[in-house]
Amino acid sequence: MALEDDVRQASEQFYAALNSALNGDPGPMEEIWSHGSDVSAMHPFGGRMLGWDEVRGSWEQAAQAFSGGQVALDEMVVVPITEDAAYTLGTEHGQGRLGDETVGIEWRVTNAYRREAGGWKIVHHHTDFS
Repeated sequence: MALEDDVRQASEQFYAALNSALNGDPGPMEEIWSHGSDVSAMHPFGGRMLGWDEVRGSWEQAAQAFSGGQVALDEMVVVPITEDAAYTLGTEHGQGRLGDETVGIEWRVTNAYRREAGGWKIVHHHTDFS
């Protein structure tokens, strides 16, 4: 059960960082992501980012585009893969301002986590429209 608790804590840290990014501050993403060349992200508005530089850039773009954002994860399921890897499934709910428009967030999400020297880090984030 410790693995599941650790992954749930890593997920909480990711969503705190995501909410910071949706309010203009992508900085916390630096701490919770693995910085490897194998990390990836696929956001609901398209595109695929591979490697930490591209993933970091996508969060910087999101932070510039969004304001007043708030998102929460519901119905999360933790799926262990090994002692050092797991993924989560769930639904993101929330909203944010994109320019002058308020955008509703109702997205399916898969996040993958890996235990590294600095603790559990996110290595993949994929969201799409429900």
